[in-house]
Amino acid sequence: MKPAPIFATLSLSLGAFALPAGAAADRTTLPVHEPQYPHSSVMDVRKAPPAPPRFDVKAPAGAPNVLIVLIDDMGFGQSSSFGGPIHMPTVDRLGNAGLRYNQFHTTALCSPTRSALLTGRNHHMNNFGSIAETATAYPGNTGQRPGNVAPLATILRYNGYATAAFGKSHETAAWEVSPSGPTDRWPTRSGFDKFYGFMGGEANQWAPAIYDGMTRVELPTDPNYHLMTDLTNQAVRWVRSVKSLTPDKPFFIYFAPGATHAPHHVPKEWIAKYKGQFDQGWDKLREETLARQIKLGVVPAGTKLAPKPEAIKDWDKLSADEKKLFARQMEVLAGYGEYADTEIGRLVDAIADLGQLDNTLVFYIVGDNGASAEGGMTGVFNENSYFNGVGETLADVMKHYDDLGGPNTYGHCAAGWAVAGDTPFTWTKQVCSSYGGTRNGMVIHWPKGVTASGEIRSQWHHVIDVAPTILEAAGLPEPKLVDGVLQAPIEGVSMLYSFNDAKAKDKHLTQYFEIFGNRAIYSDGWLAGTVHRAPWESKPRTALESDIWELYDTRADFSLASDLAKQNPGKLKEMQELFLKEAEKFNVLPIDDRTLERFNAALVGRPDLMAGRTSLTVYEGMTGMSENVFINTKNRSHTITAEVEIPADGANGVILAQAGRFGGWSLYLKAGKPTYTYNFLGMQRFTIAAKEAVPAGKVTIRYVFAYDGGGLAKGGLGTIFVNDNKVAEGRIERTQPMVFSGDEGADVGEDGETPVTEDYGIPAPCKFTGKIGKVTIDLKEMKAPEKDQENKLREETRRKKALSD
Repeated sequence: MKPAPIFATLSLSLGAFALPAGAAADRTTLPVHEPQYPHSSVMDVRKAPPAPPRFDVKAPAGAPNVLIVLIDDMGFGQSSSFGGPIHMPTVDRLGNAGLRYNQFHTTALCSPTRSALLTGRNHHMNNFGSIAETATAYPGNTGQRPGNVAPLATILRYNGYATAAFGKSHETAAWEVSPSGPTDRWPTRSGFDKFYGFMGGEANQWAPAIYDGMTRVELPTDPNYHLMTDLTNQAVRWVRSVKSLTPDKPFFIYFAPGATHAPHHVPKEWIAKYKGQFDQGWDKLREETLARQIKLGVVPAGTKLAPKPEAIKDWDKLSADEKKLFARQMEVLAGYGEYADTEIGRLVDAIADLGQLDNTLVFYIVGDNGASAEGGMTGVFNENSYFNGVGETLADVMKHYDDLGGPNTYGHCAAGWAVAGDTPFTWTKQVCSSYGGTRNGMVIHWPKGVTASGEIRSQWHHVIDVAPTILEAAGLPEPKLVDGVLQAPIEGVSMLYSFNDAKAKDKHLTQYFEIFGNRAIYSDGWLAGTVHRAPWESKPRTALESDIWELYDTRADFSLASDLAKQNPGKLKEMQELFLKEAEKFNVLPIDDRTLERFNAALVGRPDLMAGRTSLTVYEGMTGMSENVFINTKNRSHTITAEVEIPADGANGVILAQAGRFGGWSLYLKAGKPTYTYNFLGMQRFTIAAKEAVPAGKVTIRYVFAYDGGGLAKGGLGTIFVNDNKVAEGRIERTQPMVFSGDEGADVGEDGETPVTEDYGIPAPCKFTGKIGKVTIDLKEMKAPEKDQENKLREETRRKKALSD
């Protein structure tokens, strides 16, 4: 299939102001320049020649609609379409009628993969060598997409497409997600006409922090609400509207729901479908999966299972309670996967009902990296406990056995399931030196452009190849100038050559990988790489120059089971030299494997809105302030002073709250009585409450917390004052040292998403029924021991959090 000429003629008839015959618009410069018409010299419009029609850039005739589906944290061996145990009828249906790619690769981590997918450039060229939360001042790692890298959505929008994104973004610098902006890298400033989803790395599926464009959305009170269904409904509504109003205008939908990233949330009936299906354990599951993969043809016959990491216990050596809990965790994850895929099926069906599926180019990418091992060796019921250095024992998690998957948990599964989910490989998400971290199944479905059905494609490809494939399929050139900025060349290669030729020779011949010091290089069938740090290890195994490299001939060793480094040191050296060459070319150097230091914003040159501040005043209506843009009250004494106005009949509701059910705090009025509740990781709640309601009129309510000191995560004495009169006092015995929430923020005048306490006494979001003038948070000087300990623990905790995203 040949692309349309670079100079594609616009739909434009100018009458008296017509362009010269055969004139065409230059689509290599975007936006396409509007023709310049001479000023009229005719006074009376009745005597003037006909006006030129509206300038309108249309997509090339026959350009396909495009749908990209990106599942989160799902490994090569998890979906049924690639031999896994999770029944995914939609990807199966599309694969059976289209193509399965069994050598498609990602970057091994969330934001880097997404940035590469949406631009066609390598993740370091997007400044997403990691994620925004771990950005540094070095080019390649700043967390801010540069102007010379135009997103695919921008290119398509400027060429006549309607564009929309639904679900997870995680492509905006953390310090830019606030009303202060800049908003240049928000989805609706990155080429998408429509965005409905969440900005960070994960979301509570039962109570997410959602944006419609750049506006926070107040969620419905429906007790059956689930984000996966909401996103699908929004996407269906949008595509129907577009095709109703502009039936000839092609659409581009990026549907990245966040499933199956932790927290694992799914309705119980989906979990029940998998009851007992994982009792055999992860070791046996790996064997079963490989057998199915070989039968399907997505893995070559004779492929051996690569050894699992030494840290993963043998299933038959686990206790009865471990087996019971771990099997349940996998039932939850499998139900979550099938539920997500089924909802995606509703979107596909809606496109089909519109008569658009035949000319919709669908990329269904089953994972933005390998399966996640970030649940640790036992999994968790509340992921935030891990980030606060509070270990959850087997007994702790077992207490929540029946609630796993529901709104009262924020869980993740044991790492052994991640290894099984990445069958037949050894490693998992984060480990970009192994196909367990980077190999993801992909299905392409496009009846109008793909003549084959149910076939497998084994050409080696990478996520940067998606954007150029779409441009070629649409007959669009790669732009050279976008919004006045000369563009860096697209680095991927189109996959279109392989659509109708199973035996076509590979065109993507060399590719580097690097995530936090784990690194590899692929070249013409060979893969060389090093595991610098495993997902469950807190620091690198050795210095960068001392890493032990492995070498594989992937043409003969699909699963990377036979390391040839000692047998072929010459080839290994050649590959290592090639890695350094590619690393320099694509902004990878210097490699940054720092752990603690990298999470200190001042040390690495990352912006911090609260840097050096000891006071913050906030106002009614300020909601959803993430921990990246809100003052940090942890591990130190502080005061919260609220100036409010109480109506004659009293007031109730939240004055100021941070985070929610899985850790946080709230200052509020209940039955008019000032109350403060501290929620320690959803495990304990400490409440201090006055006995009498506050008077009507203007009132100053002040909460004072005197931290005990002596280290991190200690308790303290909390005191509430009304107009300088002490009205309540009590102990907060435990506090969270590092993180309240990865998705819930601080709210003035309400408690959005999940509640800090279930005892507000009024319906969610528990809005304050009086008036709030302002609320000021003042920090007291932190003592040296706490400051030193906090710096160390904060850096380590942010490392864990960032890597999980």
